[in-house]
This record gives sequence, C-alpha cells and structure tokens, in this order.
Amino acid sequence: MARRIRFNAFQMNTPSHQSPGLWTHPRSDSERYLTPGYWVELAQLLEHGGFDAIFLADVLGVYDVYRKGPEAALRHGVQVPLNDPLALAPLIAHATTRLGIGVTAALTYEHPYTFARRMSTLDHLSGGRIGWNIVTGYLDSAARNLGLGQQLGHDERYDLADEYMEVVYKLWERSWEDGAVKRDKERTVYTDPARVHPIRHKGRYYEVPGFHLCEPSPQRTPFLYQAGASPRGARFAARHAEATFISGPSKAVVKRGVDAVRAAARAEGRDPDALLVYAQALVVTGATEAEAQARLAEYRRHVDVEAALTLLSGWTGVDFARHHLDDTIEYIDTDAGRSALASLSAADPGRDWTVREAAEFIGLGGRGPIIVGDPRQVADQLESWIDDTGADGFNLAFALPLEDMTLVVEHIVPELARRGRYDAAPRGGTLRGQLLGQGPRLAPGHPGSRVEIASPLSGIQAA
Repeated sequence: MARRIRFNAFQMNTPSHQSPGLWTHPRSDSERYLTPGYWVELAQLLEHGGFDAIFLADVLGVYDVYRKGPEAALRHGVQVPLNDPLALAPLIAHATTRLGIGVTAALTYEHPYTFARRMSTLDHLSGGRIGWNIVTGYLDSAARNLGLGQQLGHDERYDLADEYMEVVYKLWERSWEDGAVKRDKERTVYTDPARVHPIRHKGRYYEVPGFHLCEPSPQRTPFLYQAGASPRGARFAARHAEATFISGPSKAVVKRGVDAVRAAARAEGRDPDALLVYAQALVVTGATEAEAQARLAEYRRHVDVEAALTLLSGWTGVDFARHHLDDTIEYIDTDAGRSALASLSAADPGRDWTVREAAEFIGLGGRGPIIVGDPRQVADQLESWIDDTGADGFNLAFALPLEDMTLVVEHIVPELARRGRYDAAPRGGTLRGQLLGQGPRLAPGHPGSRVEIASPLSGIQAA
C-alpha cells in the first residue's frame, strides 16, 4: 500500500525565514507577522488543507558570524526581528479545532521546571494539540546574551539535553497521578495531596526537588519533534523524538538521514516505523507548468546572496565573507552546525559547490529541494521523494508564506487526495492521536513513559 503523504507548514514568527530576500517581493506582506489576523488566516488555511501542523521554528540569538557582527542580519532581515513562537500557540489554538501546533524551544536556555509548566499550559489551552521541537541551540550569540562566554560544545549540549528530558518527563508523567484532581465541592477537595509527588531530581546539570505546578494536560508530555542531524543528534532523536526532520538537497542525502535515524531508533528498542520523518521542501506551483516556472523565476530574482550567506554562516560557524563567491566550499566540522555544508557536498559527490551556488540554493527555501510544476508534476515528484527516501511527509518552506501555502492547498492537496496519497478529512483528538493513531499518552516503550521518581508512593501529606 502506498505511503500516505503528510504536510507541515514550516514557519517562523519573523518577516523572513529561510528565503531571506523574498520580503522585498512586491506581493510580500511579511510585515503582517505582527498581527493576529495573519496567523489566524494562515492557521485556518492549513487546517482546511489537512496539514498535520504549523511548525514554528525559532532561534534565541542573532546571525552574527558573517563579517563578525549582526549588521548584515539586521540590514537584510535574516530571522530578525524575531518574536516568541510560544505566544502564537493560544491564538492558533483558538482559531482552529484540529491543526497541530509545533513550537521550537532551546532547552539549553530554558529551566525545565518553568518550561514544563509553560508547555502544560499550552497543551491544556489547545486541547492537547501542542508539539515541542527539542533543540539545543547553535548560536554563540544566544549564549552570550544569557551570561555565558559561549555555548557548550556540540556533544555536551546533548548530554545536558538527555538530563533535561529526564526532568520534564518526571514532571509531566510522574508528578501527578491519574485521578489526583478531584474537584469535589462537597468535600472541598480540589486535589488529593497523597497523589501528587515531588520528583526529587538531583543530577549533573539540574536539581528539581518539587512537584509539577500543573495538573496533567491532555497529552501530559507534548508531542516530541527533533531535528538533530549529527551522529549524536540522531541518537538523541532516536531516543526521544516521535517525529524528526531531515534537510537535504537530494534524495540520496534524505534517504541516508531517514535510514540513520530509523536504525538508531531500532537500536534504542523503539519501533522505527513509528518515528515519523518529514523532509524539508519548497513547492512552487500553479495551474499550469508555465505559471509555476514563471513564479519560480520571479522568486529567484529576489534571492539575496549576502542575506543567504549570513544565514549559512550562522548555521555553520564559518564566516563566508572571507571567501570569494567563486571559491569552492568544503565540509568544515564546527559546533554551530555540522550538517549544513555536508549535505551540499554529499548531494552531488562529483560537484564542487561554489560559495555563490550554495548561497543561491539555500536563499530560496533553505536546504531542501525546490519542487516545481503544475499539480500533476508536483504530485509526481512528491510521490517519488516519499517512495525513494522512506520519509513520511514534508516540512514545507515558503517564499511567500500565504501565497505558497494557498497554492499547495488549492492545487496539490486535491491532486494527491485524488491519487489516494493524502487525507484532508477532519481529524479530532490530540496531536499524538492524530499523527500516531494512538491514545494521547506516550507509547509504552518510550523512555518518557518508563521514567521513575524516588519514593513514588509518598505523595504530599495533607496539612
């Protein structure tokens, strides 16, 4: 049976995400990101189109590697100005009934005790439709602005992340028993203290002795996304994630990523097929091939090479201002982002990418492919990518967010549905239930469902 194709919308609470020059396009209304109406309109469009979720990226810092300062990022609008993605969740939840809401938060700079409460609150307000994209961060500017000289090393960030997950699992899954909340007006008992437990966590990075402040939300633990591409990141994703993201310019790169994360999941004792994998892509379409190609040519005229190099420099930690545009690039192992250049080099081993070619490629839709054509041509390509790589769906980037997503909903969704490869039918329940076809809680084999706390039977004693 052919694999169903899934869509997420890859967005960011900023005027420019991964097509940094396109805010200059005459049809761009990117400044509307500051208004509630923009996010309501986008969310309702995605829900109508049967998207799994709106996926909100984030960075806690500025791209200041290029020319050793933030001037280029500010001048070209490279993911700055940038607002908080979590603040959008209640707005989107109120405007929709089934769309998932994935939010990015860097655990390196969020204390697990307060963060657990924030996510439980959002899960309550959305009826269990919240997902968390677990990131460790990659910008030194974020570390500096939070009082650190620089961020932790790449692998140590994941060591910290493993303990962080242990803490939030304890808070979400073990602190409050099922049935702890009574709401008994006759006996004047809201919560049974004997069924609420302090987690008594004391580890290398965190000490959290108390209990979770929130009563259990519909999912308890939010649906878990992750996008680590390094070997250490893939192991982390295999252990914790329920869905992961792969970025690569070719099927070969994406397939290697899919195979690696599923093999790592198997090694963790998890069902590898239960781990959803989304590949990044930009779809450029229209009613006809000529219309789609004209739109792509129009978009390409607005690609900003310096803005793209600012983005690439931040991803890799390499200041590309030091290189001529016609220089070839090589994979450089840095703590900032180990996969950005590697994926380009691996996409076509016989090709030497120049700095200019890399900038022009990532300057429109980031590190995924551009899939262009009329509805039938695009559907053919999407099917081919899914069938050849083993991915489950696409994290769809954009050039013009509302326009591109509208065209996907109007043209691509009906064509894929006609082929039996897409399901836009209304679905209810929690995000975990919608995506995995299971109950709202973590699967029994997930490490979060197996976490234990000290003295779990000794609840808070009544006064």
